[in-house]
Amino acid sequence: MAVSKLKKLKQSAPDTPKPFETMAGWIDRYTVYLRSECHLAENTVQAYRRDLEHMREWLNGRSPTLMVIADLTEFAAFLKQKHLAATSISRHIVAIRMFYKFLQLESAITDNPAELLTTPKVWQRVPKVLTIAQVDRFLSAPQRYDSNGMRDRAILELMYATGCRVSEISDLLVANVHLADGYCLAEGKGSKQRMVPLGERAIEAIELYLKEHRPLLSAGRELAESPWLILSRTGHRLRREAIWELIKRYAARAGIDSEVSPHTLRHSFATHLLGGGADLRLIQEMLGHASIQTTQIYTQVENSKLKKVHKQFHPRA
Repeated sequence: MAVSKLKKLKQSAPDTPKPFETMAGWIDRYTVYLRSECHLAENTVQAYRRDLEHMREWLNGRSPTLMVIADLTEFAAFLKQKHLAATSISRHIVAIRMFYKFLQLESAITDNPAELLTTPKVWQRVPKVLTIAQVDRFLSAPQRYDSNGMRDRAILELMYATGCRVSEISDLLVANVHLADGYCLAEGKGSKQRMVPLGERAIEAIELYLKEHRPLLSAGRELAESPWLILSRTGHRLRREAIWELIKRYAARAGIDSEVSPHTLRHSFATHLLGGGADLRLIQEMLGHASIQTTQIYTQVENSKLKKVHKQFHPRA
């Protein structure tokens, strides 16, 4: 009699979910999986994690293993209601698809509802680019009287000369900058390294920074010689967030009203090369794009400029 009562009590008692059975626990395990098994770049891992945190907020305690396609479609609609860009919604959906494949691998689900989830049609906007005159004003904005003017000038010249991503500039090592030979080695997504040429003005700015300013940033810091090229005032690697901030500041000083970001310099680099007659495949190599289709967006910039000129000056436009 006592045994049967004990069985009934066990059956009626609610199961306490293991930590990984909650959405937060699954996200932690998924993050480890992305790093160790998929070998994704840390920025991509963090972006996917943020996307799933949005899903956790929307689930509000519900288990992701109980979701069906109707639920996931409802989540996509929820993202649209938050006025996210189509590109951002598409990345959320990619993250969810990968997450549900992971749940299958972990035997948490048998059927994958995310396989039926479609991405919104992504409208590829023509990237914002600076004119050459704006670039000249922008690169000249840092002055010697600025506390880190030489460093900041080197950063801006380097970004426009190479088209590197802000994370690639932040992670650039002194050992990978070869000024005498006029190139640097940038480490992009998936830890892929590529060679990017440096122009004369970028070389001059970096040389001046290395000679006069960088030793001041690294002096008396009680730490081993820092391997990174761009240092903060404390002698550590300058974070990409700090680079974003200084770009905003110098854009305002240069009187550039349009929204300027590190990617604006990357877009301007590619567009100006293309406008000067550079081969699209070479631009692809310098940007570190895996697919030529990604690089082809810059032809849209050139085409739009051609249409504007044609409309303005052609007698039959």
